[in-house]
Amino acid sequence: MDLTTLAIAATPSFIASAVEFVEATTIVLAVGITRGWRAPLAGSALAALTLAVIVGTLGVALVTVVPEHLLLVLVGTLLLLFGLRWLRKAVLRFAGIVALHDEEEIYRKEVAELRAQGLRRTQWDWVGMIVAYKAVLLEGIEVAFIVIAFGAKGIGAMNAAIVGAIAAGIIVIALAAALRHPLTAVPENWMKFGVGAMLSSFGVFWFGEGVGAHWPGDAASIPLILGAYLVASWLAVRLLNGLLPQGARVEARNV
Repeated sequence: MDLTTLAIAATPSFIASAVEFVEATTIVLAVGITRGWRAPLAGSALAALTLAVIVGTLGVALVTVVPEHLLLVLVGTLLLLFGLRWLRKAVLRFAGIVALHDEEEIYRKEVAELRAQGLRRTQWDWVGMIVAYKAVLLEGIEVAFIVIAFGAKGIGAMNAAIVGAIAAGIIVIALAAALRHPLTAVPENWMKFGVGAMLSSFGVFWFGEGVGAHWPGDAASIPLILGAYLVASWLAVRLLNGLLPQGARVEARNV
């Protein structure tokens, strides 16, 4: 397998997974600082093990059993739907219809809820473990889907996608551990905008390949599809921004 195919699997897997890891890490950080670290770390490890089983069984089965063209159609469709969901939310956020994603606010809310449930110093903290497990598993399922989708080209691509996701997790976790604070400096809203467009672009490209379409320049056409999505999405933001009354726009950002 050539380096281009491996890069196509690893790079988007890294970027998309980083966004999910930021969200999961914020909640785990809130649990650890508020209630202690043993339980949330155990919950996170258990969730990671669950996700490894999902990728190791479902992912490998897909790339080894399902015919390539059928797999590309399936993965392309799912990526397109998944990416459009992200892109729709991003457009609504930047247009002021939905509040921008705020990790600092999520962290404060999570800390307040955990403190309201009380601390347990003398026994195992099942609340902290379950909250961490749930957060890592829910965000991790999207990471697992991303890894499986970008690894659909074969075992080599699957390994590259896994490496990209693991690298993203290591970097995000290391930064959060060093700062002991939510990664508010990460431009998550912009990243989600770009990731939504990127996933949609790969979805269109792979669906086309699956049904027998021949793209000009093969993988070189992906940046053009991505550019078209970004331009169309930004025009949608500008259009919605102009249609929404100023008062409503400000109120939406304070939800």
